[in-house]
Amino acid sequence: MLSIFLLKLDWKELLMGHEEWSFILEIILRTAIMFLTIVIGLRVLGKRGVKQLSIFELVVIIGLGSAAGDPMFNKDVGIVSSIVVFIVIILLYLIVTYLIAKNKKLEQLIEGKPICLIEEGEFSIENFKKENLGSDEFFAELRLKGISQLGQIEKAIEESSGEISVFYFEDKDVKYGLPIMPDSLDHPLKNIIQEAHYSCTFCGFTEEKQIGNAGNCKKCKKDEWILASNKKRIT
Repeated sequence: MLSIFLLKLDWKELLMGHEEWSFILEIILRTAIMFLTIVIGLRVLGKRGVKQLSIFELVVIIGLGSAAGDPMFNKDVGIVSSIVVFIVIILLYLIVTYLIAKNKKLEQLIEGKPICLIEEGEFSIENFKKENLGSDEFFAELRLKGISQLGQIEKAIEESSGEISVFYFEDKDVKYGLPIMPDSLDHPLKNIIQEAHYSCTFCGFTEEKQIGNAGNCKKCKKDEWILASNKKRIT
């Protein structure tokens, strides 16, 4: 059955659609032209890496990619029209960039603004809620920077590009803080069985506790705690 199916299959239509084999040469030429157009366009936009792009710049890149992709293989889309789209997008980018440089409010509206997520070893809860950032994802970002507990951090700021900037306490100033190693939050406590420093699993607020009921966090009013860590960063 399979062999009969393969024999009846229209291989030309499967591989080339409704185009002729000669269109391959045209695709090569179209792709080469659009590739050069992309290189020139990105050269005009600058040399920033993907993680450094703001949302506005990412939209521009996506727009350029869409304009460049269709004429590479679609016979109905002319190269000139795509190059015109490129020129318009780049001109709009340059105009908006100029206006952003002149107007701080417009810059914040289009590109967003840096947000403090951690201050003095604790979450800035209201700011953290505004961001679509899960705690596991955020902790992974911090671990990649060699951080094992929040008490090592003086401030952590999410930049408009989405990157996390971290400012550290000096070793002598490192505080007790919420551990962020994998599985460290898996077994929260509501009753304290040994005197020590404990951190709120929700906001990172840390204090010394006595044996007995752990009580509610003074900052966020949650009631789950884990043993805090005062481990220093290893650099």
